[in-house]
Amino acid sequence: MSYAYKLNQDVRHRPQGPQGRAEAEQPMVYTIIQRMPIEADGRLRYRIKSKSDNVERVVTEEQLSYSQ
Repeated sequence: MSYAYKLNQDVRHRPQGPQGRAEAEQPMVYTIIQRMPIEADGRLRYRIKSKSDNVERVVTEEQLSYSQ
């Protein structure tokens, strides 16, 4: 498996609602700051940091999309 996103790349994060349901909230722009090790479930994870405030989070690749 290979990572789709590179370090320092800007991406959009689509937040998830309770139990994985899609939220109506607009995606926010974040920067990839670290590629996390592949977990036992096989999903690729990234540590991202918000461009607008000082928030970091760990997300799976399917929650991200390319920023324009």
